[in-house]
Amino acid sequence: MSGDDAECRRTVDPCEARPTLDTWQDAPHQPWSFAHLSELLPTAPISRIAERRPEHGRGQGLEALEALVPGLRARLEATHTDAFLVLRGAEATVEYARSGHSVDAPHLLMSVSKSLCSTVVGALVGEGRIDTAAPITAYVPELCGSVFDGPSVQQLLDMEISIDYSENYLDPRSEVQTHDRASGWRSRQPNDPAHDRAFLRTLRGLGAVGEFQYCSASTDVLAWIVERASGLRYPQALSQYLWARIGADRDASITVDATGFGYANAGVSCTARDLARVGRMILDRGLAPGGRVVPGEWTDALLAGGSATAMAPSGWTAAFPGGSYTRQWWCTGNSRGNIAAIGIHGQHLWLDPPCDSVIVKLSSWPRPDDDAAHAEQTRLLMDVCEALDAT
Repeated sequence: MSGDDAECRRTVDPCEARPTLDTWQDAPHQPWSFAHLSELLPTAPISRIAERRPEHGRGQGLEALEALVPGLRARLEATHTDAFLVLRGAEATVEYARSGHSVDAPHLLMSVSKSLCSTVVGALVGEGRIDTAAPITAYVPELCGSVFDGPSVQQLLDMEISIDYSENYLDPRSEVQTHDRASGWRSRQPNDPAHDRAFLRTLRGLGAVGEFQYCSASTDVLAWIVERASGLRYPQALSQYLWARIGADRDASITVDATGFGYANAGVSCTARDLARVGRMILDRGLAPGGRVVPGEWTDALLAGGSATAMAPSGWTAAFPGGSYTRQWWCTGNSRGNIAAIGIHGQHLWLDPPCDSVIVKLSSWPRPDDDAAHAEQTRLLMDVCEALDAT
C-alpha cells in the first residue's frame, strides 16, 4: 500500500480533526467530507417533489458478480470506493458500500454534476426555450466582452472554446482554484471575484472554437443560461426538470455561492441509487417515471458521440481512440458504446447500452486526478460490463 493510500485509509474522527474550508478536498478527509458536504458548505436543496416511490430491490451483493470478476471486492477497496451500484434494467442487482457510506446516503458528485446540468439544458431544448445554435450572449448579455462572447451554446456544451483557464486542482494560482474560492469552496483571497458569476465575467482567451478544452467554467455558464431560459434559480431548475421526474428517493443538494448561485460544475450531492436513475433515463431515451426529461433525439446524439477530431489533442483518445466529449458527457467510442459522467476523486456514472445497465461508482481518491487511478478504474468498469454479458 502506498503512503497516499495508507493516509487516506486512516480513520479520521471529525470531532478530533474536522476538515476546514481549505482542507476538506485533501486526504485523509475526503471519505468524510464528500459524504457530509452540507456540514461544511452552504447548500440548497434539489427537491424530488414527486411522491415517494418504492425503492429498487436491494440487490444480491457482490458474490455473484465476484464469481465473474475475481477479486472485485479487493479492487473496489483498492480504488477507494465509497458506494458502488449496478442497475440492470430497472433492478439494482449489485450493491456495495464501505463503512460510513451507503448507496442511499448522499455523496458529492464532483464533475458528474456537469452531466446533470447538460440534461437540464436538454430538457429546455425540448421545450424550445434554448437554441443550441444561438450565441451564449443571446441568453447572458453580461458575458459580452468575455471569452464567451461569440461561441454558441452547443460549443459551450461540447467544451470546444479556447479559454485561459487552468484546471490544475492542486495549483493555488490556477483558475480552477480561483473559481472554487469565488464559489465558496475555499477561503477567499484578496482581489478574488465576489461570487461565481463575477468570476465568469473575468475569463478571457482566444475564444477559438472547434478543439476540445476541458473547462469547468463552461458548465457554470450553462447554468446561467438555464436560469435565464427557465426563469428559475438553478437548484429549482434541477428539481423541476430532472429530480422531480426521475422518481428519486431522496432530495439532492448543491453548494451555492454568496448570491445563492449553484456550483453547477461540481457541487451536487445525491445518493448512488438516485444517480443510477439518471443513467436509466438516458438509456430509456429521455423517459422517466415522472415523464419525459429530454427528447429522444438528445439522448440519441449523446450515445452517438461527438467530434473525435475535436477531441484528438486530449489524453482521452489515448485510452479511447474513437472517443469524444459532447453535451458534458465523455463518450468512449468503443464497441460497447459506453458513455460516462466523470468527476475527480473517482466519481463515475457509467452507461453500458449492450447490457442495458448503469454502473455508479462513488469514491474518494487521495489525489483529485490521477492517470493510473483512472486507468485502473476504467478497467474495473469494463470488466464488470463484460461480466454482465455472461449473466
